[in-house]
Amino acid sequence: QVQVVESGGGLVQAGGSLRLSCIASGSISSINGMDWYRQAPGNQRELVAAITSGGSTNYADSVKGRFTISRDNGKNMVYLQMNSVNPEDTAVYYCRATVVRGSALHQYQSWGQGTQVTVSS
Repeated sequence: QVQVVESGGGLVQAGGSLRLSCIASGSISSINGMDWYRQAPGNQRELVAAITSGGSTNYADSVKGRFTISRDNGKNMVYLQMNSVNPEDTAVYYCRATVVRGSALHQYQSWGQGTQVTVSS
């Protein structure tokens, strides 16, 4: 089975920076897309950033210019560099990986359990 684990969350001051990491492990042939989602109390879970295996990226308008997603394909890891954070960034951040196991016909999405990010003013 595949495990997806996030780390790097914590408390950060407004205007500061934080870097989240996510690693996928287990029975993996390759990983296609890797994404970061977040969910704040009272809000729907939203896509923050996404990156393909080829390095193409997409960002939510609310984080564009402040956050950067990157990945290390050899380590099955994805990162989210969060700069100039504000209290509206407070949320649980989730990592999602689209995993290929064996044949390319066997693909599925696997979620981590999330890591809490709290931005104080």
